[in-house]
Amino acid sequence: MKDKIKLKGQLKTYMRWPLLLTVLLIAMNAMMYFVDLKAGALATGFTAVYVVIAVLLYFQRRPSILNELISFATQYGQVQKNLVQNFALPYALMDADGKLLWMNDEFLFLTGKEKKYRKFIGNVFPEITVDKLPMQSEIRDIEIAYNNHDYRVNMRRVEIDELLRDSDIVEADQDRSYLITIYLFDETELKKYIRKNQEEQLVTGLLYLDNYDEALESIEEVRSSLLIALIDRKINKYFASIDGVVKKLEKDKYFIVMRRKSLEMLKTKKFSILEEVKTVNIGNEMAVTISIGIGMNADTYAHTSEYARIAMELALGRGGDQVVIKDGNNTTYYGGKSQMMEKTTRVKARVKAHALKEFMSSKDKVVVMGHKITDVDTFGAAIGIYRAAKTLGKKAYIVINTPTSSIRPLMDGFLHSQDYDSRMFVNSHEAKEIVDDNTVVVVVDTNRPNYTECEELLSMTRTIVVLDHHRQSKDVIQNAVLSYIEPYASSACEMVAEILQYFSDGIRIRNIEADSIYAGIMIDTNNFLTKTGVRTFEAAAFLRRCGADVTRVRKMFRENVEDYRAKGDAIRNAELFREWFAISECPSEGLESPTVVGAQAANELLNVVGVKASFVLTDYKNIIYISARSIDEVNVQIIMERLGGGGHLNIAGAQLEHHSVQEAKDILKQTLQKMLDEGDI
Repeated sequence: MKDKIKLKGQLKTYMRWPLLLTVLLIAMNAMMYFVDLKAGALATGFTAVYVVIAVLLYFQRRPSILNELISFATQYGQVQKNLVQNFALPYALMDADGKLLWMNDEFLFLTGKEKKYRKFIGNVFPEITVDKLPMQSEIRDIEIAYNNHDYRVNMRRVEIDELLRDSDIVEADQDRSYLITIYLFDETELKKYIRKNQEEQLVTGLLYLDNYDEALESIEEVRSSLLIALIDRKINKYFASIDGVVKKLEKDKYFIVMRRKSLEMLKTKKFSILEEVKTVNIGNEMAVTISIGIGMNADTYAHTSEYARIAMELALGRGGDQVVIKDGNNTTYYGGKSQMMEKTTRVKARVKAHALKEFMSSKDKVVVMGHKITDVDTFGAAIGIYRAAKTLGKKAYIVINTPTSSIRPLMDGFLHSQDYDSRMFVNSHEAKEIVDDNTVVVVVDTNRPNYTECEELLSMTRTIVVLDHHRQSKDVIQNAVLSYIEPYASSACEMVAEILQYFSDGIRIRNIEADSIYAGIMIDTNNFLTKTGVRTFEAAAFLRRCGADVTRVRKMFRENVEDYRAKGDAIRNAELFREWFAISECPSEGLESPTVVGAQAANELLNVVGVKASFVLTDYKNIIYISARSIDEVNVQIIMERLGGGGHLNIAGAQLEHHSVQEAKDILKQTLQKMLDEGDI
């Protein structure tokens, strides 16, 4: 056995140095004979003795040296094994399938397993699944929780193909010739301090009283100071209970500072302050509502405050009475269940009308567009803006790609009239050729860029105006120079009708234009039954004075028999979910505008006793359109937002792609059930 063991490498060369030096001695001895014969002979004797001793030592001591090397290697391997076995970190080896092969003492102590345990690692740590095992040349770090401790699991491959290739004992698949090492790093204390640091982060917020002036007008003047004092006390006491600080900025505005931990406490209570403030009543007819905007996780305190301001604008744009939290790019909503109270003043409408006139006056062209699948409200609002542009002598165009059956009667009236340009209506392709830096693009009846008829137009000009009555979401048109969004308004047509009254003295609105705007209000309010206020009727009265004819409008919106039957089928096949929610499907085959019919069916289902909200699903062009309606008890907007849509408290919708109608129904039911369980409905 020893004869088969040979030295190699640097050690082999080092052992042969005495023999190699004999060549030098012999050469030196030969040279000495040329100098002196006696000296050469004497050197020959010493050289011979040296060679004999070197050869004897090399061959005689070689076995003992090999024995000592083998002994050292054995002891060194044993030391290494003991070091790994007693390693302070939990350490183990697994095969390619994740089965445990070997565990050190710390790993055994941590898991409580025996040395012979050979099962899959996932049985010990459920977080580690087969798909989380490391790939080639990859290091995997996974965070797990085990026995009330937080661990970082480090896994990597150890290739053993060369060892197996030279082995005469075992063989393995070439693609699986590796082991997996696993280390466990206890990060419990680190995670504890990270969580504590996060909990102590500064969170800033703004709190506004939504209807401060209106609430004070509803009580006696001598009680107004008491009402404000009670609200101040309620707000200060609420935030003081969670270690927050409130500073009053103005009569109806507050600045809030709290820790992130305090914010999490408010989230669990779903910001009960929203309802608590409404309970303050000293004879005021109108309950006070508040809006809160909170910013967090910004790079600096200044940015955090800016996030709070953006969140507040979003809360107000959605109608108030809610909390909006802006966490980086994520936005979360709480509340928003009550209907926004209508403002009695028209100051804002007058200011926006004058601003719109200035923007239009400075440009040569005006292009108006609404949302995809243009409805009557969008069409009427676009017509109103068209008339405003023509009053200023500007070239005006309305973008409509595919006219629906609901707007075709109105649209035909303009196309067949000699008083209007034949290019009054354009499609997206034509609009792209028209729009330039000298164009005002006015977006009506939507504030989401991906909902518009032609989103590309928003990047082709710097002058963009948004007029909408839907509640804002985080996905809004960002680069608008003028944004007029009023969720309390019944329709975009109502807002446009108010703007026209202040736009220009003596503005002349033709009968067909008045009919279109009036029709938009009538359709969106379901014949003045939904979301109507004083200003809604005032706008309708203005349009009546301009020549709008109710009979003419009604005739234009008579339904054909196919639409009427489809609506009847949707109503007949409706099912009640949890006794409150009517869910149905509207057939789309043979219908020109099935989504409009679905919306009408959803309105009709609200007439059923006990129904608090209705949802009608329509499969149109491989997209499931959901029309959601309610009267006053359920906020369908927050339900549709869960599905990626939006709208109003009473009127909302969503679109689901890559789903069948039945799958969409199941998703809707799951969403409703979850929101009911969480108390969001």
